Formats: sequence, C-alpha cells, structure tokens
Amino acid sequence: MKEFDIVGFGALNYDRLHIVNKMPEAGDEIVIRKIVEDAGGSAANTIVGLARLGLKTGFIGMVSFDDEARWIMERFETDKVDTRGISITSGGRTGLCEGYVDRQGERALTIYPGVNDMLEITDINLGYAKKAKFIHLSSFVSNKQLKEQISLIRKLSQEEPKIKFSLTPGMIYVRKGIEKLNPFLKHCDVLFLAENEIKLLTGLEYRHACNALLKKGVKIIVVTLGVKGCYIISGNKSEFIGSREPKKVVDTTGAGDAFAAGFLYGLLKNQNLHKCGVYGNWVASECVAKYGARKGLVYSINNFKHSQVSLLEILKNTSESAKHTVDQRITN
Repeated sequence: MKEFDIVGFGALNYDRLHIVNKMPEAGDEIVIRKIVEDAGGSAANTIVGLARLGLKTGFIGMVSFDDEARWIMERFETDKVDTRGISITSGGRTGLCEGYVDRQGERALTIYPGVNDMLEITDINLGYAKKAKFIHLSSFVSNKQLKEQISLIRKLSQEEPKIKFSLTPGMIYVRKGIEKLNPFLKHCDVLFLAENEIKLLTGLEYRHACNALLKKGVKIIVVTLGVKGCYIISGNKSEFIGSREPKKVVDTTGAGDAFAAGFLYGLLKNQNLHKCGVYGNWVASECVAKYGARKGLVYSINNFKHSQVSLLEILKNTSESAKHTVDQRITN
C-alpha cells in the first residue's frame, strides 16, 4: 500500500496578484485596485486541489527561512498536504510570483525563482517519492532543476515502475523546447498543455500536435481550451468535452492547475477519461470565479455530490452538444 495517492514536485512560490483595469505597458502608470496574496506554484496548486478533494497528498520542493515560507507551509498544513518532502534552507529567499490581472480576468506573471533553483534530489527525496502512486510535476526556471526532475523520473521508472507521472510544463518549460522535454515525454502518463502552449511547443495545430507527442511516448494528452473546454487523446481515441460555463471569469490564474486537479482526481478514482475531463472543467470553472489560484478550489468531494444534478446535466449536455457542433467530438 502506498502512503500517498499523489506527490507534487515543482517550484514553491508566494503569489502576489495586482488587480488592475488594464495590463501595464512601457511608460504606463496604472492604479492597482486590489492586491491578492496566497501560496502558489503550479504543481502545489494542483496538489492542494487534490487534497481538498480528499486524496492523500505530499510535496517535494524547497523554501527558505522567511515569512513567505511560513505562509506556504501553513497553507499546506491547513489543507492536509504532507510537507516532509519539502527542504528548508537558510540561504536566499523563497520563490515569488508577481502578477497582474485585468478586468477580463486575463493575467500576466513574473517569477523570481529564489531558492527553488537550489533544490537537489537526494535519497530522502527519492524515498519520499516512492511512497506515491502518482507524481505530478510542474516547471522550475533553472535548467538544473529540470535535470533534477528528469533524474528522479528515470530512477523511479527503474526502481518503482508502477509509479505514474503527470506533467504541467507551463510556458517556462514549453519555451525551453521539445528537445529538453523529450526525457519527460517518454515517461509521461498524462501531459497537460494549454492550446497556445502546445502550438508553441510543436508549431502545429493542437490535434496534429497531440498525434506527434503520442509518438514520443505520452499516454494521455489533455489540451485545455479555455472557456471552450478541453480536448483529450489517448491511443487512437480522442474527444472534445465542452466546458461548463463559469459563473463569472474574474481571474484565470491557476485555471490550468485547477483543471489538472479535477482530471487527476477522476483518474485516481478510476473514472473514464470523459468524466475526468468533466471534473477538470468543473473544478477550473469554480477556480476562475475567484481571485487567486486557490481561493476557488473546491474543498471536498462533497461539493461534487452536492452538485450531482449539475454534473449529470453537464455530462448530458456535453454528449448532446457533441452531436451537433462541428469539431466537438473528434475520432481518428
């Protein structure tokens, strides 16, 4: 028996979001309407989402001895995420993400990596990771940490071949190019990419890009399409799943992380890929209705039970819309 359903491995950041009327440009002076602060990091957001849904979770990362680190650790503990895999160093500062969110909910982020770029995989980290059924990874700024992640995946694949891996590369890893990501892809069970990310990574329209990435060893690819929903492909089967319309889009920060949480929850609960996509869309739609990457994450599976009728309607409506909408359901 594994101790954890899933363990995250990625950068740990303190998020500070500036809510503005429009994005700043060179020479601009703009007014900040509101500041939202919380713990962050892509994989960390997904792991918190899964912990709130009742799964046993842990995390591998690094923070410093500072107020931001205390905030991050306290938030993990509040959400019952195991923190024994997190290293603490006395040098440097904890990672920082500064962002801007406009009135349409679109966001732009800047990252100060801090001590995230000091993390090295040790026997302690390796032993911790072996306790998980699934490892979910997201990006670091430094190439050194990317190599550390690849090293962990290779070792685990050899020593614990039943462990599965998921990856949310984000723009930071996408911009490094596909050659840098190839070692990930050959071991990747689930790959999450936004539509603009997969086009930048491969130069192809997302359906053609997915076919190319499957040949590199990825087992399941999920392309998030914003308010349109998501596209899922595995082997020779593919499907478009329309999104539940969000209550109101106020902030798209963390939407992809929230989607990954819903999708991976379904996968770990042995649901079919269609339901995994529905869960992903549902959790993401709740996330974007509030500011910040975590405030909109649902807290337990009871939220899904409470909204059972809505979920059934989503499933029904998705199936019906697929019959009438061009490009809604695609089968190779």
